[in-house]
Amino acid sequence: MARILITSALPYINGIKHLGNLAGSMLPADAYARFQRARGNETLYICATDEHGTPAELAAAAAGQDVATYCAEQHELQKTIGAAYGLSFDWFGRSSSPQNRELTQHFAHVLLEKGLIEPRTDKMIYSNADGRFLPDRYVEGICPVCSFPRARGDQCDNCGSLLDPVDLIEPYSTISGSRDLEVRDTRHLYLRQTALADTIRAWVDSKTEWPALTKSIAYKHLDEGLIDRGVTRDLSWGVPVAYEGVPLPGFETKVFYVWFDAPIEYIGATAEWAAATGNDWRSWWRTDEGAGDVRYVQLMGKDNVAFHSVSFPATLLGSGEPWKTVDMLKSFNWLNWYGGKFSTSQNRGVFMDQALELLPADAWRWYLLANSPEGSDTAFTWEQFATAVNKDLADVLGNFVNRILKFCETRLGGVVPEGGEAGPRELQLYADIGKSVAELNANLEAIEIRKSAQAVRALWVLGNEYLAEAAPWTAMKTDPVRAGVIVRTALNLTALFARVSSPFIPFAAETIGTALGQHEKSWPGEDIAAELNRLTPGAAVRTPEVLFRKIDDVQLAEWGERFGGAEA
Repeated sequence: MARILITSALPYINGIKHLGNLAGSMLPADAYARFQRARGNETLYICATDEHGTPAELAAAAAGQDVATYCAEQHELQKTIGAAYGLSFDWFGRSSSPQNRELTQHFAHVLLEKGLIEPRTDKMIYSNADGRFLPDRYVEGICPVCSFPRARGDQCDNCGSLLDPVDLIEPYSTISGSRDLEVRDTRHLYLRQTALADTIRAWVDSKTEWPALTKSIAYKHLDEGLIDRGVTRDLSWGVPVAYEGVPLPGFETKVFYVWFDAPIEYIGATAEWAAATGNDWRSWWRTDEGAGDVRYVQLMGKDNVAFHSVSFPATLLGSGEPWKTVDMLKSFNWLNWYGGKFSTSQNRGVFMDQALELLPADAWRWYLLANSPEGSDTAFTWEQFATAVNKDLADVLGNFVNRILKFCETRLGGVVPEGGEAGPRELQLYADIGKSVAELNANLEAIEIRKSAQAVRALWVLGNEYLAEAAPWTAMKTDPVRAGVIVRTALNLTALFARVSSPFIPFAAETIGTALGQHEKSWPGEDIAAELNRLTPGAAVRTPEVLFRKIDDVQLAEWGERFGGAEA
């Protein structure tokens, strides 16, 4: 049994996330985690809300709340909406946790002692109108790299360049909008990434299984030359610059930069899980305490890769301690909204809570996974979404399940038929299903999400083809025993479909399993003949409610008017 640690990018605390966030990290991570659990592997899927930094302060102020109360409420909202989508986190933590505070301060202390973090006099933007220094996202302006007009002080959302507020052209305060800004001296701590450049490059070189997108982003930053990154900010909300309760002299009013402490929360959240469940978090993260046999997989959007392929490794590797580093960093392109970006701040696109007002979670899960933005950016359209629901879910899977179960109920008393032997058509089916399951396994192991969805759909198609060709309704008239073999085989196919579909559409899979009296969660083995003869003859089955209702033109028109479409 393998041990697999899975983390997906931490959703930021400021509000319910849009479908792009779901598609680019949490949902594929969940599908992969469900698959690995079904395979019998010891799997730990960790995520958390990212709660520090300027956007949390700004959002709390806009909501009229203190930032701690705001973050606590938003964490519960995101935890609840994640459960509604079936996101099977083993733990959904908080970067403001005591565990993360302790770990962040530990890493900073170790790096300080090694000379890899050092205090420097820095030049930062000061707003005369606001009477304060303006860290990262409190400043916006024109990107010096691509001329995007709304680049943030830490990163440009358009070209992905990592920035400092002083880099921006024509900067302004996001608090007051004032351009009455000046550059002043202030003291901050810097992580000396330049001193670790060779170490990080050698580490990236060793990651032979990383996808091309991940590698290209990592090497882009390495080839352009790493810079030393400031790891403290002039804020009140965050991890204090201290160690074992003692503030670092001269830094009493500062906190650690959110991009320093947020990745550490992967470890912190695991420690939260361990404290709540009585488990040992160190065996997942310390290679000297059992983590040497752990396979660590990270999943995230491409805009997060730079921090996870350079900055966070600098923290772990620079510490000189035996921390587990990522084995597979699977990155995704963006799911766009009709050619433009989904945007939380600009309220563009469908958000996770709104989507569930329209259709159940499985419809969104299937569409987002089947159209995963792996090879390139993917554009959401209502028409494509309707096709995925109507053709794949309703016509292929839903139709198969409904036809065979209803036929069994009406013609065979709603029980699994007994008697009869598999014929040539069943033997061919075993071979075809075995080939498709093997393909599905390979794609899921490789975290090829789109190909995995295609392989699942191919299995559903095989079921429909078998049912159409074997035609139990015709065989029933002349050879009831043969009809029983067909129905029994098709019912077993239905049970197998529930199991292999669970990573993608877990709620429908559960409904199908319940209709068959089956709650088996294990993944199918290589002996497909045995897998398609698991149901007990004589066992009762029933037809479930319609699994997926089709989307009609009226609904599409209503949704397009409410959320926008091509005209947006």
